Amino acid sequence: MSFKAYHGVLEEERITGNNFLVSVSLTLPEVPAVATDQLTDTINYGQVYSLVRHEMEQPSNLLEHVAGRIRTAVQQAWPEAEVHVQIKKQNPPVGGAVAWAAVEI
Repeated sequence: MSFKAYHGVLEEERITGNNFLVSVSLTLPEVPAVATDQLTDTINYGQVYSLVRHEMEQPSNLLEHVAGRIRTAVQQAWPEAEVHVQIKKQNPPVGGAVAWAAVEI
């Protein structure tokens, strides 16, 4: 998932924003959809996207905080899922050429 968001410790990051890539992986026990082929019997990734978008719209200092909020929101919606979140920030302001900085939880 790709977002323009306003996360960062520096004031400049909160004003101009940055590009972020978010990956959410869910591990589930076998779900009924394996047999039924019905969306209602599994996790709807459109709903996952909506949760992630909502959390990305809330500015935070640290990517770890954003990733934790995303993981919590997804786990609350689907407690049976093991949730893995990765967030990558493009061109972080670190004083040198860095394409991406990333956190995973």
